[in-house]
Amino acid sequence: MPTTGDKPPVLWARELRKTFRRDTGEIVSAIDGISVSAAEGMLTALVGPDGAGKTTLMRLAAGLMTADSGELKVLGIDASADPAQIQARIGYMPQRFGLYEDLTVRENLNLYADLHGVAPSERRERYPRLMEMTALAAFTHRLAGRLSGGMKQKLGLACTLVRSPELLLLDEPTVGVDPLSRRELWSIILQLVHDQNLTVLVSTSYLDEADRCEHAIVLNQGKVLAEGPPAQVTAAAEGRTFLADPPAGQTARDLQARLLGAPGIIDAVPEGGRVRLVLDAAAADERLPKEEDLPKALSRVKIHAAKARFEDGFMVLLRRSSGEQVAGTLSFDRPLERHDDQPVIEVHDLVRMFGSFTAVDHVSFDVRRGEIFGLLGPNGAGKTTTFRMLCGLLAASGGTLRVAGVDVRSARASARQRIGYVAQKYSLYGQLSVSDNLEFFASAYGLRGRRRRDRIDWAIEQFELGSFAGLASGQLPGGYKQRLAMAAALLHEPEILFLDEPTSGADPLARRDFWRRITSLAAQGVTVIVTTHFMEEAEYCDRVAIMDTGRILAQGSPAEIRSRAKPEPARDQDRTGQTVREPNMEDAFIAIVEDSRHAESRDVGEAGGAA
Repeated sequence: MPTTGDKPPVLWARELRKTFRRDTGEIVSAIDGISVSAAEGMLTALVGPDGAGKTTLMRLAAGLMTADSGELKVLGIDASADPAQIQARIGYMPQRFGLYEDLTVRENLNLYADLHGVAPSERRERYPRLMEMTALAAFTHRLAGRLSGGMKQKLGLACTLVRSPELLLLDEPTVGVDPLSRRELWSIILQLVHDQNLTVLVSTSYLDEADRCEHAIVLNQGKVLAEGPPAQVTAAAEGRTFLADPPAGQTARDLQARLLGAPGIIDAVPEGGRVRLVLDAAAADERLPKEEDLPKALSRVKIHAAKARFEDGFMVLLRRSSGEQVAGTLSFDRPLERHDDQPVIEVHDLVRMFGSFTAVDHVSFDVRRGEIFGLLGPNGAGKTTTFRMLCGLLAASGGTLRVAGVDVRSARASARQRIGYVAQKYSLYGQLSVSDNLEFFASAYGLRGRRRRDRIDWAIEQFELGSFAGLASGQLPGGYKQRLAMAAALLHEPEILFLDEPTSGADPLARRDFWRRITSLAAQGVTVIVTTHFMEEAEYCDRVAIMDTGRILAQGSPAEIRSRAKPEPARDQDRTGQTVREPNMEDAFIAIVEDSRHAESRDVGEAGGAA
């Protein structure tokens, strides 16, 4: 029986198995003989790549499906014998929580309270606490459809808590929300655990979130790779973790692309202008390996020992268990000529109004050929609206906008021929197969005859979609949906690629694969504009702009943006004042947005006082 210290398990599984049959007839083992547990009053993280079995385990625990074999007990109840009794005592928030967007915040709460039989007296006691906890008290009469992404997640959590559950199951609760909203959601989760002694099982794509938990379960391909305190996972990378300085004339992104997947290197990601490395072999006593023991890819690269983190250990376990290879680079048939000093996107005083509401407020920036430009901001900042105007999908209310030399305001159709666009929700046709989706998009881009066939073959080969060609795209794992959406957007070899939250919900391995492909496209002259809520991904960009309330608050290189971060001594320094963690892009993002909001509140207050 799995153990979780001295506390009794609230969730306990032994030799649990669950398989599914795809439309193609293939049998998939989602859960393959796992034995795990979650203890009472503890916060347990469930992590793993796409297709690891996280959501299946959540749904089994919630009594929404039955295992093929093995044992599963939740709150001491046999999940296969009495799922209804489990459902009456737990709270479950799936990835796509069912809010009713044409109902207000309070009406959504009332609906879920009605479904769970919560008495009016209990509502009067519970609602004020939920509204205070989620900071939604001022929005009780707002339609759920008009809430930001982070506020919708908080409302979903409040609806899940309209009654007092004994176990809370949260499946990817922070997917698609910005760093500020993510911090607020985690503050709520930690409050529930520490103040109310609630048992919480949370799955997440953010591995720093798993590090905050008391217990972690790492899954891959339906099997358990590790279970225990997060420090136990981190320990797998001790003595293997280093920071590498890019050689003169190279960016961290260029060095990372060269090192990722090289023999002897398990992982490589840009971090603070350097590249964070995890080597295959550990160095003795955490000292630097001798030069002759280093992987060949690190010859003439200066490296420094670094403290291992949970994500480093996770990557070690993942590579050790599956031996999965990093995705290859992409190559266009007709690479573009690079002119780094030539702007291909010029935006000046761009405005978009929706009635009296200003969604984009006099935004200006330019992007050069072959540059990766990041557009960051909280939910509702105006990023997607800006994207849709740049792509010619939405008319601007004012300002000038040129894409690839074309005035988008007067010739939107002409501009669209030269761009590729990957939307937040992936504009795929779920009932069509992978091959049929590619055929459809090839036709939409005007590809005909041999050229069309060659480009579809290119997409299937480059994105490794061959084994899924006959599968409906709606049944693809999340990482492969992302690949298919990218493949479709690149069929016509666009000069400019727009990526709106392309890695939302993707696991760490899928994100690394994605960025290796994007880096190779930029090297061939493709201009990339990307929005993301993973702040560490901003390190791949040449420049970034941070937006809020429709305006640009800061713009510059990742190093320039990081310089705006505010160190927090309690977290970033030890008792002697020594720095133990350099401020990162997320720290800078939060500081910039909060400073702007505080200044705006102060100005409003002063204006009110003057009046």
